[in-house]
Amino acid sequence: MESGRYSDTIAAIATAVSNSGIGIIRISGSKAIVVADRIFESIKEGKKLQDVPTHTIHYGMVKDGNQILDEVLVTVMRGPHSYTGEDTVEINCHGGVLVMKRILETVIRSGAVAAEPGEFTKRAFLNGRMDLSQAEAVMDVIAAKNDYAMANSVSQLKGSVSRKIKKLREALLYQVAYIESALDDPEHISLDGYTRELRKALEEIVPEIEGLLKNADNGRLISEGIRTVILGKPNAGKSSLMNILVGQERAIVTDVAGTTRDILEEQIRIGDVSLRLTDTAGIRETEDVVEKIGVLRAKEAAKEADLIIYVVDGACPLDGNDREIIEMLKSKRAIILLNKVDLNLVVEEKELEKMTGHPVIEISAKEEIGIERLEKEISYLFFHGKLDFNDELVITNIRHKNALEAALGSLRLVFQGMKDGMPEDFLTIDLMDAYGKLGLIVGEAVEDDLVNEIFGKFCMGK
Repeated sequence: MESGRYSDTIAAIATAVSNSGIGIIRISGSKAIVVADRIFESIKEGKKLQDVPTHTIHYGMVKDGNQILDEVLVTVMRGPHSYTGEDTVEINCHGGVLVMKRILETVIRSGAVAAEPGEFTKRAFLNGRMDLSQAEAVMDVIAAKNDYAMANSVSQLKGSVSRKIKKLREALLYQVAYIESALDDPEHISLDGYTRELRKALEEIVPEIEGLLKNADNGRLISEGIRTVILGKPNAGKSSLMNILVGQERAIVTDVAGTTRDILEEQIRIGDVSLRLTDTAGIRETEDVVEKIGVLRAKEAAKEADLIIYVVDGACPLDGNDREIIEMLKSKRAIILLNKVDLNLVVEEKELEKMTGHPVIEISAKEEIGIERLEKEISYLFFHGKLDFNDELVITNIRHKNALEAALGSLRLVFQGMKDGMPEDFLTIDLMDAYGKLGLIVGEAVEDDLVNEIFGKFCMGK
């Protein structure tokens, strides 16, 4: 590990800074146990943390001088068998904000320094306890918005990305090593006809990378949620639908057309699927300046959406505004909700399905009829009705996706080089470039600035 900052012993509150049952103050570094000993008094007289075995828990008091701050349990974990790879102490105290802050202040006065965001995980990475893809998965687990995002993040934390990238890099390195060996010792190692072998090897590697990239879009949908925009004419029932899906009165619902003037956004979960849900102004021709801006924003949001939910007022005939919306659905994933089935419908489901080319579900936002079918339709549209990634690696990190695309580009240059009859030593340049780009995913040859940027996004105490 580098000197300077990373020779310090660091400390931070590792749990949420809010009143709760339990709070944890984490200390890590070469002096972690010494620092803890300065403020901890074991119930067993004379017992020092420096003398206890690793991975043990001890009951006692944290003191600031002669003042008892709290009754605590202290966990001692000696490096390298700890989260950071360093000596680590965790003080489990009562979860009051004041008591946690007082204990942290006492720890810092006793020889530790305040940790930076993500510094514990950064040290784990720098100490070889995990690679960069696993470190990033730590925050993905914390930020997971649904069961599948969490399961995929846990899989990456356990090394699913690392293993795949290691396998691909080993295959590329073998080809480079063979070529280099042949160039150094042509008497014993021949390159005659070797491009055929190289092509065969790359024809196995490239589809694997392409498969990872193909699933990357699904990965974004899993981790971030499906960008979903609700469209429709004024008073079609968009805001009522929004409130039902969110589970509270988030949008104003009135009989006055044009009530919704601006974009309303919510992150929700429907069954196993997360939606980044956006309610929009009703689409119609209007002279109202403010409403016109809202309509424009609705159209812009629709362009960026992964999914459009088009709410149709089934009690009113379709008109020019409906036809404008239908035009916006072309080349988009969309679900049509034929609303107000509790009234006399004048729009037929089959007619609407034929006009839009998208599935139609009859609903009543007022009576909350038909909403459960929406979940199944979304799951089918995006995941073919099944979300199961137990045996499949799904790339969810945009940095990983960019590195895979760059590696794939380099390998395509190798194919072009073979086609053009380039000598083998030229081919190794692009092979090594692909090898290096894949290495960026697991943290090899990564610039310090990038490492700092990645860990700077972590929460404090992690």
